[in-house]
Amino acid sequence: MKSLSLLLSASVAALTLVSSGASAQDKNLTVAWYGGNWGDAFQACVAEPFTKETGIKVTAEIGTSTTTLAKLQQQASAPTIDVAYMDGGISELAQEAGVLAPIDLSKMPNAANLSEKAAYKAGNDVFAISGGYYSLGLTYNTKEIEEAPTSWEALWDEDYAGAVTIPSPSNSAGIPFIFFLNKMLGGTPADMSATFAKLKELDANMFFDSSGAASNAFQSGEVIIGAHFNVGAWALADAGLPIGFTVPKEGVWATDARLHLVKGSKNSEAAEKFLNTAMSAEAGQCLAAKLYLGPAVKNVELTPEVSRKLPWGEKGSVDDLLLFDWNEVNAKRSELTETWNREVAR
Repeated sequence: MKSLSLLLSASVAALTLVSSGASAQDKNLTVAWYGGNWGDAFQACVAEPFTKETGIKVTAEIGTSTTTLAKLQQQASAPTIDVAYMDGGISELAQEAGVLAPIDLSKMPNAANLSEKAAYKAGNDVFAISGGYYSLGLTYNTKEIEEAPTSWEALWDEDYAGAVTIPSPSNSAGIPFIFFLNKMLGGTPADMSATFAKLKELDANMFFDSSGAASNAFQSGEVIIGAHFNVGAWALADAGLPIGFTVPKEGVWATDARLHLVKGSKNSEAAEKFLNTAMSAEAGQCLAAKLYLGPAVKNVELTPEVSRKLPWGEKGSVDDLLLFDWNEVNAKRSELTETWNREVAR
């Protein structure tokens, strides 16, 4: 009887340890997102409301989309990240790499708020949902350029020679921007020779690899006009710098910050709840106010001041954004990068 008692005691202790371990695990969720004001906004708009509602603490894993994808691939057999924010384009590469879990929107009540275009599928499975849209528009120094330029052709204006910036292929917007210019100039994906000839004529001060580098160049006055993200441009303006952002008549290229469930996560139920919080109208409203992300959910009430700074401009909507097929863009990425390095980079 004594041995049986000891065995039962040991079993209870073991179950207690397993239970407490699972409980501790469920009380923490690791979410990969970007640094700077982006991470601050995700923390305030999604993580904090999620923790308040569920009691589950969120640990941030800071990094760019490409860094996060590399981590997910390295951790594929035993992931420590549960939810990952990654940009469009990298999102598709993550899906191809097999590191994402399908998203069952039927488990998430707030999925009813999600816009039709904001759920991304591979076959019948949703592999990502949008957390909000941002665009690459025409950004300019309002002291040097008093009236907002109306066309992307302004980048080639002699008055701005040597003070222009656009993204390089190292930036997530670099290759899509080439696609955008090619479409604007009437080219086809099969022949972009005219677009590269046009790019060779651009008297640029710099081709930026990161959004931060573009912001720094505008802040220092090295450049007075260029292609920059609405999020970065309006952050400079809000800081009191003479910076304007406009949507030219040819439109703007855009993409989004997306949320993904990580394949093999031991916190899948909590991760699903996090995505549900991210799809709330309150989260959409908060991110629009803090980052000027265009909401991917419906019924978001915004002030006129916030509305005019969204990626589609003062009078536009998500339907006005040019959203490329990322699989087509990724398929041409290596070829176009080689052409850029050979014909444009200097």
